[in-house]
Amino acid sequence: MKLINKLKARAKKYLNHIYKIPFLKKPFPRKPYCKKPLALKKDFLKLHKEAIANTNKLIDKYEIDSGYAIPKEYINKLALYTQICIKKSELNFQHGKLLYSSLSKYINDIKSNYPEENIPIIVLETGTARGFSSICMSKAFSDNNANGTIITIDCVPHNERLLWNSINDLNGPKSREENLSDWEKELSRIVFIQGWTEVVNNIGLSRINFAFLDAQHTKDDVMFEFEYVSKRQKKGDIVIFDDVTTGLFNGVCDAILEIEKNYPYEITRIDSNKARGYAIAIKK
Repeated sequence: MKLINKLKARAKKYLNHIYKIPFLKKPFPRKPYCKKPLALKKDFLKLHKEAIANTNKLIDKYEIDSGYAIPKEYINKLALYTQICIKKSELNFQHGKLLYSSLSKYINDIKSNYPEENIPIIVLETGTARGFSSICMSKAFSDNNANGTIITIDCVPHNERLLWNSINDLNGPKSREENLSDWEKELSRIVFIQGWTEVVNNIGLSRINFAFLDAQHTKDDVMFEFEYVSKRQKKGDIVIFDDVTTGLFNGVCDAILEIEKNYPYEITRIDSNKARGYAIAIKK
């Protein structure tokens, strides 16, 4: 057993090394979510109803305190197609509310400070998945009449037809773009990029006002993303982290502790449930 573990460790180290070599790129997943539909329509609808009922007092208070809340009917419909899936853990889409409220407040703070300027606001997201969080943030731009663009990165392609472990699969493989066709207005503000986290080095951003980091969950990956963003932020700019949950995502938690200790950010933690927490970091 010890020999097997040593061989596994060596293999992992070797793979991590070759993925850093320019001409040996880490392959993208072919079928990242599922190979066939995982449930019937009634099953997805039942899960959707249960997820809606799982409200959180801390998130509700955060919405009230910020002064901005995403319309319930809007987020509930969006969640059915982009958040309701078959998984062992409890379904939870409270982060959509957190993102909408935080970005809406940020937008209006900018407007208050610069009332005569239509300042462009750049959002960077890592970990697009089915597109839920990007749409929620784009909704904040629309509702607050703001000039903004969301750049979102994921290893899953935007235009390739796949199965997504969602109610959309019941009509056969679709692209993310097709699954989000009901949100055409929101899509117009979003730039979808396929790639691993390192692709940010090729984008050429000089400013990132607001970021949502939810890709790879190792400490090194989170810190890489955060440092890229932090260098492009000013006082008052925001980074939101998903899955800040001790015992489940210790890499994310360790990164938050390092940021809190060594970087000029004020961090607020919010637990949505026992399996999912968030951290909001505001640059000082």
